[in-house]
Amino acid sequence: MQQRMQQRIGKLTTADGAIVAYASVGSGRPLLYVSGWLSHLELSWELPEERALYEGLAEGCRLVRYDRLGCGLSAPTDRPPSLECELEQVATLAAALGPEPFDLMGVSLGAPVAAAWAAAHPETVRRLVLYGGWATGSAIASPEVRDGVLGLVESHWGLGSDVLTDIFAPDAPAGSRAAFGRYQRASSDAATARSLLELSYRLDVSGVLAGVRAPTLVVHREHDRAAPVAQAAALADGIAGAQLIVLPGRSHLPWAGDRHALVTTVRRFLGLRASRTGAGRLTARQAEVAALVSAGCTNREIGERLGIDERSAEGHVERIRLRLGFRSRAQIAAWYAAAHDRAAD
Repeated sequence: MQQRMQQRIGKLTTADGAIVAYASVGSGRPLLYVSGWLSHLELSWELPEERALYEGLAEGCRLVRYDRLGCGLSAPTDRPPSLECELEQVATLAAALGPEPFDLMGVSLGAPVAAAWAAAHPETVRRLVLYGGWATGSAIASPEVRDGVLGLVESHWGLGSDVLTDIFAPDAPAGSRAAFGRYQRASSDAATARSLLELSYRLDVSGVLAGVRAPTLVVHREHDRAAPVAQAAALADGIAGAQLIVLPGRSHLPWAGDRHALVTTVRRFLGLRASRTGAGRLTARQAEVAALVSAGCTNREIGERLGIDERSAEGHVERIRLRLGFRSRAQIAAWYAAAHDRAAD
């Protein structure tokens, strides 16, 4: 049995004396992970689906995460959230990683922050991954929705965190959503949560994207309920040579939904070997679809057999392909046939 990874937690001091907590797992070339809105290094590691995401990313490299100031294990701060403050925290982590260029992954709020860092410090970034992000924060929701969400978080943080969790992770099991809601509330108080969410809506990095020099992957889920896929396209359009990959799904949080497809996509771009975490494990419905692919059925025929529309069948096939790390239906068919033959022996 493969031994589970263990994260190591440490503390760093920013240029102005604030304490930033970070966690490191794995070994090898560094992958600095800039998280979304709120984080808690210990509680996120205890959530099985989220831990599996980090373990999948960390195979063959050193994954480094941190809690931004005011969140999780990092120190509180009197400074209002700003892009400048975010970049100072990235600078603290980057200095600790050493002089060699590192891989950088920004998620949700972390995506525009990571893009801005890569533009300002191109010599530090080997490859850049932006997931669930945006170029212009004001475009991710209407003014009425923004005001409503900010007001709810400020006036009723418990209800606000639950509502946002349902938006961020509709594909996660109810128990995982409840646990995530609790750890959001443990990550920060209502005032900090509101101010960081307001920063998300305020950030606009569209004017600096042309300065990004690192090879860049922009990855997004097609029906992300928190950030429109059009903003992923805006990121990719603004960065010369950026690759845009849109995955099926509607969850904004990277660990919710088809986590393995996302991990496979990111690892392939970073030049890492296919992850062993979750590889080859299909849901019951995906196993049915794989069997029909192996039988030579088209997407339309799969839909007819299973009572779903052709587009849904196509989505299932695509998720299977990504989960298994394959490039074609023929590989899915061959894999299923081989697995079926082994089971029959």
